[in-house]
Amino acid sequence: MVRRVRAGLGMGCVVLGLAPALALAQAPRPAGPPPRAAAPDPAFEAAKAAYEALPEAERKALQDALVWTGDSNAVVTGTFGKRTYDALNAYRARTGGGGGLLDATGRAGLLKAGAAARAAAGFLIKPDPASGTVLGLPERLLPKRGAIPGGTRWQSADGRITVETKSFAPGESSLEAMFARLTAPTPERRVTYKLQRPDFLVVTAETPAGKSYIRYAAGEAGLRGLTLGYDKALSETFDRLVIAIANSFVPFPDAAPAAPVARAAPIPPPLIDRPAAPFATGLLVAPGRVLTSAAALDGCAIPRVNGGAARIAMRDGGLMLLDVSGPSKSGAPPALQWAGATASRSVLVMGAEGNGAVAAAPGFLASDGRIEAPLQPGAGGAPILDASGALSGLVASYPSAPRKVAGVVPPARYGTVAADRIGAFLTSAGVTTATAGSSPSGTVVARLAGAVVGITCQP
Repeated sequence: MVRRVRAGLGMGCVVLGLAPALALAQAPRPAGPPPRAAAPDPAFEAAKAAYEALPEAERKALQDALVWTGDSNAVVTGTFGKRTYDALNAYRARTGGGGGLLDATGRAGLLKAGAAARAAAGFLIKPDPASGTVLGLPERLLPKRGAIPGGTRWQSADGRITVETKSFAPGESSLEAMFARLTAPTPERRVTYKLQRPDFLVVTAETPAGKSYIRYAAGEAGLRGLTLGYDKALSETFDRLVIAIANSFVPFPDAAPAAPVARAAPIPPPLIDRPAAPFATGLLVAPGRVLTSAAALDGCAIPRVNGGAARIAMRDGGLMLLDVSGPSKSGAPPALQWAGATASRSVLVMGAEGNGAVAAAPGFLASDGRIEAPLQPGAGGAPILDASGALSGLVASYPSAPRKVAGVVPPARYGTVAADRIGAFLTSAGVTTATAGSSPSGTVVARLAGAVVGITCQP
């Protein structure tokens, strides 16, 4: 089944695949008394009041985060409606809480999860001088870039994803001519949605192997457009990015607020500019003692932690404790809260990166103990936190040759070492950890960041 996406269209929005519903909405209504208005929903009205009291920039940021967490496929407008309400409720139900629907704790957790997902894709919003537009791109997926007449083309390394911007000077073309060309029937291409308005058009189409989304807008500077084409096999991971790219697209930025460009500043640089990932990840649990997964260090005879020498102090039940020297020895171990056995839930995985930084990747911990997340090399042994900030386990191992899509490892399933096994292991090793109370995962991420270390392997 082909998944549907929604995309922003300037002053309006379109839900791809819902053309029959749109046609029904425009059909003449039967004669008779008007329908009775539904009674107000107190919960909805309370959420709406709380949402609308927020600054516009934060309202839009929350909607954008809901797109990245997979709970919304809506255009980012900053206005509150049933779709935003449903998406907020879906996020809260899936993550198991983390604060009220729109209180400060809940908002912080949602924004943190959205930022982690954006960072995992290397999503960056910036101007495209060739076409005069502004758009966001998952640059880790699209390393190839080249000029085309009136715009720019970005592609994945294997050519299965293409994004293009295009511009036409005033009088060079028209929306009518463009719409006629884009919707003309061909044997191999089926138009799945089409819409034309005085100032914009949208066309989506499919071929036996691919999908496309095309949007053009008309203004005083002429026509400016965006085209996305990608392999159908990538739909599961790329459909969400189509929504994010379409939401970020500004055809005439001179007439629009500059906020979307400014918010790109915190996004990390592309993966290709980063140092090599560590061999595995460890967690400082006592002065000079680092916990990791034993499977993550299979094949590593001489581990090193933050450049310092390390020796294996204990190995049992899929876990390993390292005695280390150097920078990690004097670090202060964090207080920990232990997660119990619960149903499936959303989590964050804290993996060490090659530059000494820590990346928090969103994931889903299933009831069978396996985790699904967009983990990158070096994530073996990484701590897993639930929505309350409790330690739910460690990533057991990371494959030596992971499957990649367009050069980036997509979300996949990994084995874990459960929290109860970690507690028993540390007790048997004589390690006593301080106990922390429940707190939002975002707070715990900041507190644990200094205790998450990269483990390399000496040749």
